Amino acid sequence: MDDPSNSSKKSMPHSINTLTNRQRNIAKGHLIDLNNKVYGIFPSFSPLHLELAPGSHIIDNFLDCFSFNLTNKKKEKDKICFQELDEMVLQSSSFPSTAIVVTDASIKNDIATSISHVHLVNHPLIKTVHHAAFITSMEAELFAIRCGINQACTKENVSKIVVVTDSIHAAKKIFNSKSHPYQTHTMAILSELHQFFNINQENSIEFWECSSCLKWRFHQDINKDSKSFNLTPSFPCKISWDYCKKIDSDNIINQWKMTFQALDGKGRQFLDPVDDNLNIIEPVYTKGGP
Repeated sequence: MDDPSNSSKKSMPHSINTLTNRQRNIAKGHLIDLNNKVYGIFPSFSPLHLELAPGSHIIDNFLDCFSFNLTNKKKEKDKICFQELDEMVLQSSSFPSTAIVVTDASIKNDIATSISHVHLVNHPLIKTVHHAAFITSMEAELFAIRCGINQACTKENVSKIVVVTDSIHAAKKIFNSKSHPYQTHTMAILSELHQFFNINQENSIEFWECSSCLKWRFHQDINKDSKSFNLTPSFPCKISWDYCKKIDSDNIINQWKMTFQALDGKGRQFLDPVDDNLNIIEPVYTKGGP
């Protein structure tokens, strides 16, 4: 009989340790040994999910039930956004059936904090706080929106939900039927909204953009709250693939900066790209990815 202690020491046929250097180079990314129980992968979305079935898309059946209120630099400069948000709150205070959901997320020491505040007339503030390690800001923002919508949908007599966020690009992902890494959260949100709209065809949801620099009082409160936590990361149990891609992108950006800061690296004929204010342009993250 084979000694079980010896068999346990043998490497698995598909273990990372059995990969050749060429196979490792082809992978071009982080290699996570799934045989090691301390690692895990966040669940991916199901392509057979009901929300992705033909004829079930929320944008086809409830197109008039959701809308976006976007901002721009001119509106921010003229404080128009500030006034519009205040007017929206004032109008909502006259309708007990309206729920205002304010969300925010921040990352410190590789730990993300997702917070949502749900405001209802004649009801105490509903506050949810969640922490997650080794995820991206997009995932954290989407999860905050997901929690806020979930809380609002569970309240009776709510017919209108207003989501105020500084990550409107994350909210737009909810109604993007194309494949993307955040569909675990978007499918959960769409399922909630599907039920919410089916209850009454007049039910609706609005997404309002509110930049953090605007310092609107409701969002400023939650922004300070999200940054007040000072947590120390514990031993990682899960790492999202999107977080791994972010680390790779950060390394590329840092390498680019190091290369072109040195005169020998960028060459004599290289011109520094500058913006309208003559500031040197550096590679940065765009909304939704590097």
